[in-house]
Amino acid sequence: MIGSIEAGGTKFVCGVGDQSLNIIERVSFPTTTPDEVMQQVFEFFDRHACHAIGIGSFGPIETNTASEKYGTILQTPKLPWINFDFLGTMRRRYPHVRFGWTTDVNAAVLGEYAKGAAQGKKLALYLTVGTGIGGGVVYQGQLLEGIGAPEMGHIFVNAHPDDQFSGMCPFHRFCLEGMAAGPSLDARFGKKGYDIPPTAPVWEWIAYYLAQGLYAYTLTLRPERIILGGGVLKVPGLLDKVKAQLITLNNQYIDLPPLDDYLVLPELGDNAGLIGGLVLAQQQL
Repeated sequence: MIGSIEAGGTKFVCGVGDQSLNIIERVSFPTTTPDEVMQQVFEFFDRHACHAIGIGSFGPIETNTASEKYGTILQTPKLPWINFDFLGTMRRRYPHVRFGWTTDVNAAVLGEYAKGAAQGKKLALYLTVGTGIGGGVVYQGQLLEGIGAPEMGHIFVNAHPDDQFSGMCPFHRFCLEGMAAGPSLDARFGKKGYDIPPTAPVWEWIAYYLAQGLYAYTLTLRPERIILGGGVLKVPGLLDKVKAQLITLNNQYIDLPPLDDYLVLPELGDNAGLIGGLVLAQQQL
């Protein structure tokens, strides 16, 4: 049996599965403090004899194996988790288990590559837009990383002319995450995205910011497909607005693939990260 942890900014999902990447059991609970969350993680995995566990965590995280901070959550906006030794904590609890370690969006793109919308693609990108914004890239079955995992949510964007907001990221003004992630709506209007009508002008602003990010990734990586996950993309009509903005930004500069095939929602839905964690675990065996 293999295990998976999808450690998201809003909730943790733990699961176990088989070698065919079928999920046998899963649980979820809110992302509160490390002490509270890890107690629930241990309660779940203490009941299952896993040979390997794949962890996909919100970040930024240290993925460079040469670093003394490997396995640690770094300067995250979720302040209680800064410098939390996630991987080390799991290894101390389960010393005989092998672990895979990456970002939550890297896990999601692995899941979609194995069983979802990135199957058969040479290079695909997964972008999640929810509590935060992050991206992961898979190239011929391998995650694209250098000295660390990509931090695609913190590229800078131009402000929409009608938007007076300067972002809510504690590290940058006018970065993609600070301008377009779910909490930016609460910061602007004092309400959650699901309480804002899909026809409200703010969704054109959000589409404008997301299209800027997607165009930058398109130009630098030239992926065959971009998969868009996260709760914000569930707003009716938002994906169509993003496609229209992308066409405008491109201004016929390069040939874009047909957008209905290029910008797609996850085929695995909310299971992409969990299945990707199983892939990561399988790679450790």
